[in-house]
Amino acid sequence: MSEIIKLSEPDKSGSIPLEQAITVRRSRRHFLPKPLTLEQIGQLAWAAQGQDKNSKYRTTPSAGATYPLELFVITDKGVFRYLPDKHSLEKLTDRDLRAPLASAAWGQDFIQAAPLTLLFAAEFTRTTGRYGKRGIRYVYMETGHAAQNVHLQAEALGLGSVAVGAFDDAAVSTVLSLPDNLEPLYMVVVGYCR
Repeated sequence: MSEIIKLSEPDKSGSIPLEQAITVRRSRRHFLPKPLTLEQIGQLAWAAQGQDKNSKYRTTPSAGATYPLELFVITDKGVFRYLPDKHSLEKLTDRDLRAPLASAAWGQDFIQAAPLTLLFAAEFTRTTGRYGKRGIRYVYMETGHAAQNVHLQAEALGLGSVAVGAFDDAAVSTVLSLPDNLEPLYMVVVGYCR
């Protein structure tokens, strides 16, 4: 049975105004080797895909509430899948896969140096089953919404982040042992800036 790590409740009070986070957000690729706390990781995962306790709705809009995204958390402690309904992490492996992930991203070494990479993968049929071909567009839109939440949350936490879309899909899937029904779409690399 896989290990489930319960995350602390997300902080919903905000440490800086949203407008300030929008203003200062920049792509940053130079990270210190300082690890993030479990609380910080939980806050970022919640911003990406958190689920309201009183409903099934998440922090990002989803066409027809089909929620095609799966969020994977990659650190030096291993690879985890975020479970929005439990606000928990499911440990998939304890291997540090940051170096092979950087290689799968065509040698973007900051992925290996950073303490955290969040990978959004999608099961398109969750949305296309309802909306047909147009659902493909909706999945990409949702991914952008979720990633922007992460970038803004990183700024609010005093962290830097960078979007990564340049990678070999098949290689990323192999490195992370993603099931065949999931397609990797977007990575957000996060850490303390140099």
